[in-house]
Amino acid sequence: MVKLQTQYAGLSLQSPIIIGSSGLTNSAERNKAYEKAGAGAIVLKSLFEEQMEMQSDALLLETDHPEVYDFIKGYVKANHVETYLELIKESKKACSIPIIASVNCYKADSWIDFASRLQEAGADALELNLLLLDTDIHSNGNETEESYIRILRMIKQVVSIPVTIKLSKYTSNLPALVNKLKANGAAGVVLFNRMYQPDIDINKMQIVLGQLFSSHTDLSDTIRWTAIASGLVKGIDIASSTGVHDWESAIKCLLAGASAVQMCSAIYTHGAEIITQINTCIEEWMHQAGYENLSQFIGKLNYANISDPTLYERCQFMKYLSNRD
Repeated sequence: MVKLQTQYAGLSLQSPIIIGSSGLTNSAERNKAYEKAGAGAIVLKSLFEEQMEMQSDALLLETDHPEVYDFIKGYVKANHVETYLELIKESKKACSIPIIASVNCYKADSWIDFASRLQEAGADALELNLLLLDTDIHSNGNETEESYIRILRMIKQVVSIPVTIKLSKYTSNLPALVNKLKANGAAGVVLFNRMYQPDIDINKMQIVLGQLFSSHTDLSDTIRWTAIASGLVKGIDIASSTGVHDWESAIKCLLAGASAVQMCSAIYTHGAEIITQINTCIEEWMHQAGYENLSQFIGKLNYANISDPTLYERCQFMKYLSNRD
């Protein structure tokens, strides 16, 4: 009998499909539907400190009394946090699968305060949504990555639940960073965080939102770095994310070394029913290939397990296109 159970970041999942952090997961009722469709875990929509401060600033523009700034700021923050804590509690009541909280802050004290309260509310794990773009021309290139380590260390001092890190692919040495995160207590990493996509409206001469959802073409980088990181860094779980739109994509990521995959854009596009379809197709593929469980093929084609690992390192097309006009 084929089994889809997997282990990710110390959590037992009924399937490798995790619903990624987004507006999709800000409702306990919807989260229950994802579980019913076959999801292995849910990552709740991120609690953004920046969003709280933007709302505070917007409210301050409507008042002529600057002395109420601290009150407004405190009220907005408390309201956001309490709403999020309630989402955790309600999702835990509605679901039996792991509920993973997600948080994005830029102030040290906020990370610590939020993390401890999310654990108290019942979150099974905490995903740190780290996406800091280094644009300082005087930076040595390592400062942003070192900040990830500092944040992780602070969080690990106040929580006992598993902590995972959602990373951008724009790092100087991804395997080295994953190795440092593992050494400092990270239970897993998510590859990758999809950045806001800017575009330019040439008629209005302004910056606008670009492509909102990921596509199949984004999967290649996800496979490459999943395979390299899982092959070089042992003892830390990887969830592949960005470009996972169907059952074949999910299997490719598992073969590359992922313990699970996070899906978001495909759920927005096709609804919860695609989770059931993907699980069914993975089971059928496993049956035809003679696999009984995921552990028999997870990482089978990662960097450490193929005869020519340079296939994942190759950056140029010359070898493959030399015979074409």
